[in-house]
Amino acid sequence: MKSISEVLKEKKSGLYFGNRVLLPFSCHILKLNIENDLITDFSPSFKGVHVSENDDFMEIYFYDYKDLGDVISKYEAIKMIVVEKGKDVFDTKNHIALALYPEENHQLTIEKLGENQIFIE
Repeated sequence: MKSISEVLKEKKSGLYFGNRVLLPFSCHILKLNIENDLITDFSPSFKGVHVSENDDFMEIYFYDYKDLGDVISKYEAIKMIVVEKGKDVFDTKNHIALALYPEENHQLTIEKLGENQIFIE
């Protein structure tokens, strides 16, 4: 499986189908921001989002949204704070802010957020 830094360097895309996101890496997710929802609970009892890890990719299901392509405009993104697998989640230098942009043909552009870009807290 590729690391987050490899995916960003190679400008790899993810995929989305309806409310399902597929990412070409695995990570620890600390926060997700979609529209006005800030999600920090990824426990099995939480009904809004489900995260699963596979051998070669990671899946995120957003249960409160029917189709991410219809919900997220080209000027908005799904924002995430993540940590690379194997890195210390308690060291904030390892926290990576990412933006996911749904595009045509189910493509999902993955970009690192700049320090000036807003992340809803």
